[in-house]
Amino acid sequence: MLTENLIFSLNATVPVFLMMVFGWFVKKVGLLDDHSTAQINKFVFRTLLPALLFMDLSTADFRSVWDTKFVLFCMAATLLSVGIAVLYSLPHRDKAERGEIIQAAYRSSAAILGIAFVNNIYGEATMAALMIVGTVPIYNIIAVVTLSLTSPEKNGRTGKSLWLDTLKGIVTNPIIIGIAVGIAWSLLKIPQPVILSKSVSYLGNMATPLSLIALGASFRFSDTKGKKAVTVGIAFIKLVLFCGIFLPVAAKLGFRGEKLIAILVMLGSATTGSCFVMAKNFGHKGTVTAFAVMLTTLCSAFTLTAWLFILKTLRYI
Repeated sequence: MLTENLIFSLNATVPVFLMMVFGWFVKKVGLLDDHSTAQINKFVFRTLLPALLFMDLSTADFRSVWDTKFVLFCMAATLLSVGIAVLYSLPHRDKAERGEIIQAAYRSSAAILGIAFVNNIYGEATMAALMIVGTVPIYNIIAVVTLSLTSPEKNGRTGKSLWLDTLKGIVTNPIIIGIAVGIAWSLLKIPQPVILSKSVSYLGNMATPLSLIALGASFRFSDTKGKKAVTVGIAFIKLVLFCGIFLPVAAKLGFRGEKLIAILVMLGSATTGSCFVMAKNFGHKGTVTAFAVMLTTLCSAFTLTAWLFILKTLRYI
């Protein structure tokens, strides 16, 4: 069982890491430059990520599988995780990097990895879709607020102007729009013509590889000087601490099987590559975020395997 879990987790995470390495390589050989990488980031943020979330959510049957207790737990755990991330960021002097630290520490690959992970184990991912409803909107709203308030580009603005811009950023955020339209489409049971579903799937399937290539192309090892300690802390919080705190509570509340796996992915999967895309689009340098995505992706193959083994041994899954 341990060997199977290790192979499964490696199959889920190593390709992600290799795509980032590929992005770094193509930048090194001159196939990408800073301008093209920035344009890819914008393209992914404004079109591909919304298409991916719409694709995942619009086809989920929320009415038949709705579980209020499960969704509320996912929301509560997410909000508490954000609080822990904020506390961890406070000693950091650079306010702009503080925003990156918060986002990288709490935000996991819930949408991208969650459905694939649960589907690989159980053959369906309805509970992962419910988990996305409870977490991904919060992920993105808090990311917009945090990155806006700590952005180097806010030019000293405070008060009403800054908050209005932040609110506008939430309402017009392409990812949040993709989530809202996807959920509404599902609840209203609007049929999807084959032409639409195929077109959206083409766009959605490009989101993960392109965002990871852009992340790798933007990464500079020289910029990580002095960032290793804070990034290791992010990895510990993201992959170990959250699971150690909230998984026992989830088990105590009676969540088992597919629901517990969805919660595990929500709590303990790697920092998502879309964190980097959002950080760059809000004017942040992105070094801490890129380093956190790489480190958590590399380590998550082993930490997720360990958590799977523990849950399986305790017969919770």
